[in-house]
Amino acid sequence: MPRTIWAGAISFGLVSVPILVVSATEDHSIRFHLVHLDDMSRVRLRKYCELEDREVTAGEIGKGYPLTKDAVIPVTDEELRELPLPTAKAIELVAFVPAERIDPIRIGEGYYLQADGQVAAKPYTLLRQALERSSKVAIAKYAWSGRERLGLLRVRDEAIVLHALRWDDEIRDRSELTPEQVELTNEEIDEAELLIDSLTRDDLEGPEFTDRYTEAVAELIEAKREGREPPAVGEEQALTEQVVDLMAALEESVAKARISRGEEAAVHEMPKKKTAKKAAARKPHSA
Repeated sequence: MPRTIWAGAISFGLVSVPILVVSATEDHSIRFHLVHLDDMSRVRLRKYCELEDREVTAGEIGKGYPLTKDAVIPVTDEELRELPLPTAKAIELVAFVPAERIDPIRIGEGYYLQADGQVAAKPYTLLRQALERSSKVAIAKYAWSGRERLGLLRVRDEAIVLHALRWDDEIRDRSELTPEQVELTNEEIDEAELLIDSLTRDDLEGPEFTDRYTEAVAELIEAKREGREPPAVGEEQALTEQVVDLMAALEESVAKARISRGEEAAVHEMPKKKTAKKAAARKPHSA
């Protein structure tokens, strides 16, 4: 059972749903220790008090705001919990919007919201089914870890999921990253759409959606433990610095995608067009 990250309630108009917040994801990355290379002894990060010239325990550590170089204002966890904000003790729902109106770049980590006891079962189920029928997501505000946050509530199977949302000022301006307009032919765009169709699927199941990096690191560690040579690097197609023939690359990509799906790999005949057309620049979707 995952540990509870936060306990409080969902504030939905006059409805209050007691909930427990647990992580919706797991990290299976392989972890490494910092070691001294000469003797492989562990290198640890110490929590050290500069004034008393000694290492301190977790129980001696608190929060402090640096007012000046020499003046620090202490702030306790209890004081933060008692802030006069409705979001300090509740996830306050402030709006409902269609899911497609949320730019995915704003969506952060996810958490399951678990009904806290039998008394919460009915209002929890009410909110979940109402969200499901409306085909909307809820926009919420909540305060965790010393700051007020924006969030998104949606339904996943029988559970309500909370996703952190980034504030507007946390999204970097992308105008400087946009490339200059280039000339594309209709044939190139058609071929790119065909490649998209060839790679379209209904789920994310299959061997191509596995963490190959972690598997490779595990194989490396096992080989070193057994005193044998690590697995050899496979031959990869070299990337050229410049695209010489975009159309040929697209056609080859479509053929490979068809082969991977067990389809005929024959290249189709594209209609011939005399004129090139400038691709219209699409405006980025905004939330």
